[in-house]
Amino acid sequence: MTSHPTQPPRGNILTPSGWMLGTIAFDGPRIAALDAAPCLRPEENGLPLILPGFIDLHIHGGNGSDYADGEDGIRAFMRYHAQQGTVALTPTTSTAPIPVIETALADIARVQSGPAKDEPVVLGAHLEGPFINPGKLGAQSDCTLLPDLDLAARWMKICGLRIATVAPEMPGGMELTSALAAMGCRVQVGHSLASPELLARAFGSGMVGFTHLFNGMSGAHHRDAGVGAFALAHGDYAELISDMIHVDRTMMLAAIRAIPRLFAITDATAAAGLPDGRYASSDDQAVIKTGLTVMTEDGRSLAGSAITMLDAYRNLVSLGLSPARASELCSTRQADYLGLEDLGRLTPGRSASLVVLNQRDLSIQEVWMRGVKIR
Repeated sequence: MTSHPTQPPRGNILTPSGWMLGTIAFDGPRIAALDAAPCLRPEENGLPLILPGFIDLHIHGGNGSDYADGEDGIRAFMRYHAQQGTVALTPTTSTAPIPVIETALADIARVQSGPAKDEPVVLGAHLEGPFINPGKLGAQSDCTLLPDLDLAARWMKICGLRIATVAPEMPGGMELTSALAAMGCRVQVGHSLASPELLARAFGSGMVGFTHLFNGMSGAHHRDAGVGAFALAHGDYAELISDMIHVDRTMMLAAIRAIPRLFAITDATAAAGLPDGRYASSDDQAVIKTGLTVMTEDGRSLAGSAITMLDAYRNLVSLGLSPARASELCSTRQADYLGLEDLGRLTPGRSASLVVLNQRDLSIQEVWMRGVKIR
């Protein structure tokens, strides 16, 4: 439920120039001014942390619905994640039959064109599959397609593909990478067994990032450099599922140290927010949710996650990142990656979309969406 309180948020405001203590004034959906003074040590006052709202660029669903559950289902999972501080996202498809993908993209486009006040901004779609390597499916359905320029162009017309995951080693993968990049899509390598040599060519042809780093790709063995090793050596932007399950904490720290614009994602599925148990996924595979872990029923593969971006933020802080640096990985870098001018930072003129956290336990006190308090 939305409300229109007169009391603006007050506390330790994270700005591009550092922490400031004071109040944010709104002008409709935008930040009008910061009535605040520099604060060098916010931990000493114990007041709330006011951060840019979280941005999730790889998210399939939550609270029992996902990208394939129609417009109402997409809005439902978006509202769930909004309550946990996510203010913008790219609904993410998975490998599925063409009609399923096309229907989902049309639904995402409708949601994007008419956001409700308590819903995050839809930044476009993230196409994860079907143009991936069947040898690195993970929990994706076994209905991959060879890269198809005509099909991708058709999908781009249905719903702007903001991000696409492609295995460049598949026949036509390099051509698809170049074509999507020319259409303004951010192309990422994922579900791939590409060699470092081929990846160097792909990144010279428009590829820019890595989908859920270390998962769904060849790894970082010291005598057999795969996609993961190439990311550590050459990567600029990369996704990291920050659930402390998909990637070991030491490897998370290695990636944070090596990749300058690494950013957090959830890879959340419909199981996020649900009680532990057995659930059918959108492709009719059964998954088992235990805590924040989601596995295929046979126990062989992780099947996305059950976290929110708030969980991701807390996990990054638990690794030793400062609250400010964790915020950068959960909002600012995503905004930079997609060239978003009004999200990712709290300054006058930008969107009044932010999260207010209790400094002691990082629990949510308030969520503001375009100047409206939704929690």
